[in-house]
Amino acid sequence: MTDLNTWLFRIRETSQFLGEVAFYHTELRRARQRERIESDSYLNRFKLNSSIELAYDESEEFDELDNEELQVDFTPLFECLHIHDALGQRDRFRAEYSATRRQQKDLLLPGTVGLTAEDENSLSSLLEGVAGFAIVEKATMRRTPNLRSIADVDELWDSMCHTAIGLTSTALDEVSNAEVLLKIKGVMALFIQTMEGWGYSVTALDAFLLTLFDKYAELLKRRFSEDFQEIVSTDDYMPMAINSREEYEKVVNVSWFSQDKSPEDLSFPCVLPFSQMYPLCCIDIRNFLNQFYFFSDDHFQHSNIIDETLRKAQRLSSQYLGQIVQILINLEHFEAACQELEQLLIRARSSTSAGGPVTLDATEQFRNNKKTAEKRIFELVNSKIDDLVDTAEYDWMTSTAPTDPSNYMQTLTRYLSNIMNSTLLGLPREIKELIYFDALSHAANKILALPLSSEVKHINTHAVSALAVDVHYLTEFVDSLENGAMLRENLDELQQTVNLLQSDNHDEFFDISIRNKKFGRVDALNGPMLLEKLTTQAAPLTRTAPLSNFSSRFGMMK
Repeated sequence: MTDLNTWLFRIRETSQFLGEVAFYHTELRRARQRERIESDSYLNRFKLNSSIELAYDESEEFDELDNEELQVDFTPLFECLHIHDALGQRDRFRAEYSATRRQQKDLLLPGTVGLTAEDENSLSSLLEGVAGFAIVEKATMRRTPNLRSIADVDELWDSMCHTAIGLTSTALDEVSNAEVLLKIKGVMALFIQTMEGWGYSVTALDAFLLTLFDKYAELLKRRFSEDFQEIVSTDDYMPMAINSREEYEKVVNVSWFSQDKSPEDLSFPCVLPFSQMYPLCCIDIRNFLNQFYFFSDDHFQHSNIIDETLRKAQRLSSQYLGQIVQILINLEHFEAACQELEQLLIRARSSTSAGGPVTLDATEQFRNNKKTAEKRIFELVNSKIDDLVDTAEYDWMTSTAPTDPSNYMQTLTRYLSNIMNSTLLGLPREIKELIYFDALSHAANKILALPLSSEVKHINTHAVSALAVDVHYLTEFVDSLENGAMLRENLDELQQTVNLLQSDNHDEFFDISIRNKKFGRVDALNGPMLLEKLTTQAAPLTRTAPLSNFSSRFGMMK
């Protein structure tokens, strides 16, 4: 028994070194498999420990228990087993040996493990020790089937795995660096592949890799979010100026951007439609993507989880129209980038990942944000229109008919022209048309609301003429625009309402057949209301301007 005790002591002491040798052998197998994949991409379908990989590696004979670095001699164990067999004490020896190995297992496992950069060897030492211990158990079972049963060996293995996973999980709270976590995963993957090669179940360890990935993803997303917020907060929301071809090529290479013209046909300096936020975010996204898939290197059986996590990875409160417009242009490019990124994800993911398309949640979110940005542009433009129309100073009982359009109307058309030729110039054509369509419709409704106001009691023909001059001026402006005929439809109700007020026969409005032809767009309630206000009288010439009709405009009683 002395020789056996000495042997057991040496086995316990060499367990970690045995595990280290086994890990090194697995690394060599990985390297050989990578070389084979480089020469034949078809082999990328087969992971380490697959039958194909094992068949290719048959010529590379290596015995972890008998090599230049380490020799484990089982002779003392065989002799002791033979002696106890001869004495009829096999069962007793078997029980004592099993109890001794359990004690050695308990001595092997530490109370804690460190995962920080300062303790980076702590986990490796633990897993190497477990691996060496388990390899000896499996080798003993194969050499002496009657001494160690499969149940005994698997029980010890499950116990060690449970303890190792528990220790590592507890220590994960200390880790706040994604790179450190990637190293932890690398050590764990090496351990899994080594022990899988020895026929051990690694299901629990594979499941634990998901816990590591969740932590890794959380750290990456937190860092990416901080970087993204900094990029957005420091952006100037101006089209990006490019001074040279070299600078242009750098931006295009990192961004998902296709230019109609080749670089040779461009003249520099030039301006790209997006702001500097877009290429900076593209760089961040590419790094983010690469770091995610670094986790699937070597061994990770849940690549579809990476796809799902990535699938699930701007606040538009600005009061400045130019800034919102630039955000919308950026969003256009971000949406296109998402579509490119979906294809990149399909190409980048592991061959073991589930097939089929990858659809990013961000794609739909960018579409929604585009709608929000468009809505915000409409709000800002319409708000400006409201401010301009509110400056209208119609005297509804004026004694003279003006010949020139009102100041507010000239300012309004000038504003619409300026924003389309400057602020909104970089927007896609269809969006600009929508903005014009909505703006003109809003302006027409706002102007029509002026005479309909309850504060306006009477309207004379001179005031109608003043309104007609302004509407004619607005109509001419719209006719001068591209797609003017379509845009002019927004003014139909306003124009027909003015025509009704200027008509010599108001009874035509109450004849359905005539009304549908001449005044079909005039509201059935608004028409009679305005006709009721219409009068041929003019205000007395003796009244003082401009506050003479103050009480009537604001419904005040004398």
